Amino acid sequence: MSATTFQIPTDAGDLPGLLWLPENLEEPVPGLVVLQEIFGLSDYLQQRCADLAALGYAVLAPQLFARLEPPLVGVEDWEDAESWLGEGMELTAKLPWERAEADAIAAVGALRAHGTVDSERVGLMGFCYGGGLAVAAAASATQEQRPPSVVVSYYGSALPTLLDQAALVEVPSLHHFGTADTFIPMDQVEQIRTAVTASGTREQIRFALHEGAGHAFDNPHPALHHADAAEAAWHQTVGFLAETLPSRG
Repeated sequence: MSATTFQIPTDAGDLPGLLWLPENLEEPVPGLVVLQEIFGLSDYLQQRCADLAALGYAVLAPQLFARLEPPLVGVEDWEDAESWLGEGMELTAKLPWERAEADAIAAVGALRAHGTVDSERVGLMGFCYGGGLAVAAAASATQEQRPPSVVVSYYGSALPTLLDQAALVEVPSLHHFGTADTFIPMDQVEQIRTAVTASGTREQIRFALHEGAGHAFDNPHPALHHADAAEAAWHQTVGFLAETLPSRG
């Protein structure tokens, strides 16, 4: 399933994104905005977007690194994992957090306005950098902007510094973490759990802990991937979306 380029209106000019639509559209479908890892819209992230579209969702992924000079889509998957990780972290440090947050909120609004999308049912999903950004955007969206319908966060790397914002998210959310994540150790995961459950019920908030998995375990790079955790997390994500943001897929 291929994507098309989609321009996202923002207060700082249009931001390019990639849009995937389900096949054989006959009626409006729910939508998901997918927010990138530190590596941008890599082949892996684009495949995840295509997977979601195959389930019946309209999927929009903003190209957040298009704000950088020079503009980028993603960072090449290097065999030298340490250098690859370092480059990704350097790039995200160049992108102001407030700008990325505003762009994420704008992407939700743009997807809601798309003619194929049920404007009442648009969620946010993010991985690593995008996992924290999804929670922050959901917390910061004003009444006029309308918060997303649901949030799915894979090991949101910024969440330990966003506990106050995380406590403000009132929509159903699913959070994935690995128990062997050295970047977000378990004591911080428990702080995040306390924060995100502060404003909702246990039925609305799901926490999935994946035994033995490290950070970014869904990424297929050999230095990061944990096959069992990735499979289990995807199964849980699909089930959560089917319950909270059902599609025809």
